[in-house]
Amino acid sequence: MGLRQVGELLETSLYMSETTEKRIALVTGAGRGIGKSIAELLASKGHHVICISRSESSCGAVADAINAGGGSAESRALDVADKAAVKEACEALLEKHGNIDILVNNAGITRDGLLFRMSDDDWDDVIETNLSSCFTFIKYLARPMTRKRWGRIINMASVIGLTGNAGQANYAAAKAGMIGLTKSLAKEFAARNVTVNAVAPGFIATDMTAELNEKQQEAIVGIIPMKRMGEAKDIAATTAFLASEDAGYITGQVFTVDGGMVM
Repeated sequence: MGLRQVGELLETSLYMSETTEKRIALVTGAGRGIGKSIAELLASKGHHVICISRSESSCGAVADAINAGGGSAESRALDVADKAAVKEACEALLEKHGNIDILVNNAGITRDGLLFRMSDDDWDDVIETNLSSCFTFIKYLARPMTRKRWGRIINMASVIGLTGNAGQANYAAAKAGMIGLTKSLAKEFAARNVTVNAVAPGFIATDMTAELNEKQQEAIVGIIPMKRMGEAKDIAATTAFLASEDAGYITGQVFTVDGGMVM
């Protein structure tokens, strides 16, 4: 599904109504960038947001700001690639909250390099952090969703998972794997009213892209039909829609939010 279709949906039903039930949302990689924007927007919709990142200072600051602004949030420092730690955290959160209604698997890293120069650690780290973490969180948090017969799972993929990119075999494989995981689990959970969708951002202005020099940024903008990078709020808006009541009949889809790069 392309940007135009997303825009049409967002025009009419982006924001949750005031009567929407307050949900418990968990966002990984919530300490900065896209994850931070998603956490803030979900909180603004009245949800309680659990901010997860490896750094307590970063996710804690996001949660503190949400609370200071009148929202509801908490934070938890967690290495999402540590399966045992994720299991323990999920069990503790379920014991505290009863269930997680909205799961946003956003945490991700890059370890770029051409294949012959890519170390086994570079491959494993990206696969474990970007892909395996999604499997682990869903494994431990989705069962209560299916019992409650309501849930939203949004996996943050990438256009690179659709097109590939030289020097990013590990990242592309992880993101493509997330798309396959999304489509498979959408079929498994559909009868229980749990939707599973993916958002595939294009080039988004974040801390990472800010580190690129002017020539590199110009080259990126040159391949985007809209002639600009996206913003974190663009991804947050699409994610918030997919987490809403209005997206209840959408599952197994990949929403490219990329300024027209992939059509």
